Amino acid sequence: MVNTVSLIGRMTKAPQLKYLTEGRLQTSFVIAVNKGYKTDEADFVLCTIWGKLAETTVKYCGKGSLVGITGRLNTRSYEKGEGRVFVTEVVVEDIRFLVTKKRDDQEPIPQHEKKVESDFEFPTSHTNQLPV
Repeated sequence: MVNTVSLIGRMTKAPQLKYLTEGRLQTSFVIAVNKGYKTDEADFVLCTIWGKLAETTVKYCGKGSLVGITGRLNTRSYEKGEGRVFVTEVVVEDIRFLVTKKRDDQEPIPQHEKKVESDFEFPTSHTNQLPV
C-alpha cells in the first residue's frame, strides 16, 4: 500500500520555526486548498515539516504563499483536559514554493536569491499562473 498526498494551496498564516529536543527543527502550517474552479470553498489541511526543509520553508514563505506539497498522511492523538484529541495531518516530504509572499518580519526576497535544495526551478513569470 502507498500513503502519498500531493496538494497545492495557500498558507493561511506565516509558518513559525520550533526548536525541539536534540536540535530537531519543526514547523506546522495550514494550507487552504480550493475545492474546485467554480466555487470559493476550500479545505484547510494541517501540514508538518521537519529539519532543514522546515527552516527553508519558514525563511521563504509567509501568509498567502502558494505552495505545492508532497508527503504522507499521519494520524495521531493526545490527551487534553477530559478528552482525547485526534489529529490528521500531512507530513511534508517535499515542498515547492510556487508563489512566495513576503513574511511580515522580512524584507522582500528577490527571485534570484531564493534557493532550495531540489531540482525545482522557480518560474521567472511574475503572474500567479502555475506553469503548464
